[in-house]
Amino acid sequence: MRAHRVGAAAFAADLTEQARRFAVTRSPLQADVTTILRVVAVAVVPAAALLVSGQVRSGLPAREAATRAVAGVVTMVPEGLLLLTSVALAVGIVRLGARRCLVKELPAVELLARVTVVCVDKTGTLTAGAIELVRTEPLDGTDPADVRAALGALAHGDPNPNATMRAVAAACPSPEGWTETARVPFDSARKWSGATFTSPDGEVREFVVGAPEFVTGDAVTLARVAEIVADGHRVVLVTAGGTPHALLVLEEQVRPDAADTIAYFGRQGVTLKVISGDNPATVAAIADRLGVPGARRAVDARTLDDGDVAGFDAAVLDATTFGRVTPHQKRAMVGALQRAGHVVAMTGDGVNDVLALKDADLGIAMGQGSAAMRAVASVVLLDDAFASLPAVVAEGRRVIANIERVAVLFLTKTVAALWLATTTGVAGIPYPFLPRHLSLISATTIGIPAFVLALAPAAGPASGSFVRRAAARAVVTGTAAAVGAGGAFAVVDGPLGRPLVEAQTAATAALVAVMLAVLVVVARPLTWRRVVLVVGMALASGTAFVVAPARRFLDLVVLDAAVVMVTVGAVAAGVATLLVGNLMVLRRTARGEVRERTRSEKVRPGG
Repeated sequence: MRAHRVGAAAFAADLTEQARRFAVTRSPLQADVTTILRVVAVAVVPAAALLVSGQVRSGLPAREAATRAVAGVVTMVPEGLLLLTSVALAVGIVRLGARRCLVKELPAVELLARVTVVCVDKTGTLTAGAIELVRTEPLDGTDPADVRAALGALAHGDPNPNATMRAVAAACPSPEGWTETARVPFDSARKWSGATFTSPDGEVREFVVGAPEFVTGDAVTLARVAEIVADGHRVVLVTAGGTPHALLVLEEQVRPDAADTIAYFGRQGVTLKVISGDNPATVAAIADRLGVPGARRAVDARTLDDGDVAGFDAAVLDATTFGRVTPHQKRAMVGALQRAGHVVAMTGDGVNDVLALKDADLGIAMGQGSAAMRAVASVVLLDDAFASLPAVVAEGRRVIANIERVAVLFLTKTVAALWLATTTGVAGIPYPFLPRHLSLISATTIGIPAFVLALAPAAGPASGSFVRRAAARAVVTGTAAAVGAGGAFAVVDGPLGRPLVEAQTAATAALVAVMLAVLVVVARPLTWRRVVLVVGMALASGTAFVVAPARRFLDLVVLDAAVVMVTVGAVAAGVATLLVGNLMVLRRTARGEVRERTRSEKVRPGG
């Protein structure tokens, strides 16, 4: 034997080296939250300076002015948002662990919820991986007994049998008197293996077993192969001395839950690409049987020109089913889909899928797959259950939808604080709140509700960045909160001429009421559990104004009828601002989603 490459230059060593390189899984969700925090950090600096200046000019004692300045600055920070994002992702991982899905990286839960294309292998994913030898078809009058003897010798003599050879070994006993003298192991690139035997009568016989189109050019044999694979069977050809000897007709057990999983992805707008090393017709027949859209449009990957990037990309986008795909082509297909704007998930169970799995946005390995595959994957399906993927998608969408609504709650307080800090700083009047007031508001209208909502069930597609959506809604809700609280404080402190403690009590009550209205809007749709949450937070907030010890601790007072009327009017103005602004945002968001769907259709397969 002649070795062309050894050591680090060998293919196996190169594959191992590339798989060993660590790459951090990118999380759009965490990137969005970081963007929000950076914008807030930039906005806080001038607003805080203006607030401090206004409190100094307000005429308050230095200690009280400093206290109110601290309250305003602290309120601008959406504390807890990043923590709740990580907690929601971590809880998602725990939930998926109960479903026998091992998530190795925190962002992986989110990424599968965002995928637009899932690339799957046929064997081990759509099928159970177990293969049965259905029948053998001797060619040119070959003795069936001789075929079974040759098959038994080939299968039982293989030191590392693949699934095909194990199926043959189960059906054909090892013959007596056959002595193996040479063997060429199976290789996924050449698609065949071979061995030389000395038969009991002393005849030297040479057999090759592999994909028919790779081991023979006989038109009659290939025509018969085409007839068989059209029914979804796998066909392997045995040649003896270079002459077609027999056809092995094999059948794979289709996973009983595969059709339902494929239908789920179809309803969610996720495209499936079936990529396999088997005969394209076989792959297409099985995919079509399971309901993969466009499965009959099969492509033989040997006809694709890897050097023609534009043509290769077009073929990958246009077709759904691919056969005779090499490991390098699998990797190139993932790249083609990513260049078209898709978020790609790749499933696999063999070492030949390692590089494609690593290049995909999300790699998913079967639990019984190779160690290298499990090492580079972000998600491992411990039960080898393709049907586990919908649960991962649903969990990711729950996290994304809930973090978006939670972000609105936190940013509402930030936007309201910026408005109030700016107005009080410019006017040189006292800031309406003390830190203890904001602790009450943060706990009952933001912190506790945000924690509950972050872990609640949610559905709906996850697309794009939520920064713009959350920011647009927060500007509306924060402005409404500022209108309610600022209006109550301004009227009670100004025209009514009441003491500062009454003005801050009215502002606190108004802010609590408007924030509860914001909670109702953010928590929609209002299930009975969410109604209980809102009512519970309202009662907890009201306790601070009713129970005397709590009222004294929070530096609040009982309000007379005139101040109550002003407070109710300010709350009404805030709620009206909330409803009108929210309606405008919803209309704008709907138009944006239509434009986004239009753009996505342009990169859909066949679009």
